[in-house]
Amino acid sequence: MKCFRFIKVMMILFNLLIFLCGAALLAVGIWVSVDGTSFLKIFGSQSSSALQFVNVGYFLIAAGAVVFILGFLGCYGAHSENKCALMMFFVILLIIFIAEIAAAVVALVYTTMAEQFLTLLVVPAIRDDYGNQTEFTNVWNSTMEGLKCCGFNGYTDFNNSSYLKETSFFPPYCCFNSTSGILEKPCNEEKAKQLEVQGCFKQLLHSIRTNAVTAGGVAVGIAALELAAMIVSMYLYCNLE
Repeated sequence: MKCFRFIKVMMILFNLLIFLCGAALLAVGIWVSVDGTSFLKIFGSQSSSALQFVNVGYFLIAAGAVVFILGFLGCYGAHSENKCALMMFFVILLIIFIAEIAAAVVALVYTTMAEQFLTLLVVPAIRDDYGNQTEFTNVWNSTMEGLKCCGFNGYTDFNNSSYLKETSFFPPYCCFNSTSGILEKPCNEEKAKQLEVQGCFKQLLHSIRTNAVTAGGVAVGIAALELAAMIVSMYLYCNLE
């Protein structure tokens, strides 16, 4: 009986924390969506590239809503000893757990296929929009500057692009000299070919593989917490009268 009460209290506290985190994510997501300008002023210009690349506000709202509901169901189910709420908590967590495993398998098995698929989408966009659309250009400039990369696959992505036709040069990041750590200007095809700056997709994969141990540890930790939460919720469910 004491063990049951202890687990019940821990379940309530754990899900109360999840509930508050979900509420915080939801609030930040709504704030970013409604008043993104003030968000940028507080967190600086570095956050602008992220806001331009994906609509962070909507993503935070969606993630916050899921975490909010999950925390509420777990907390309410444990406190009121409601079997329906506990079962819903278990099912939602199980779906998330399965989705994470599926995403990991897809990332490991279909990396090459994903690269080919993204190439078909991203490269034409680079050729048509880079230099023409301000937001798109800023995103790619921030990405190339941060990862020290050029285009999606390499400098050839800019061949026949509107940017190359207008300026007669490649973006300066395509002529980054890794030895000296400087951008060699003007960035013509000869320099870009000589320096062979990697594409951003390969550079991103390299960064992920470099930090694979840390990322794997975090993923395993999250998975262990999810499994523990599912086991506890099912224990409470089975031991409720």
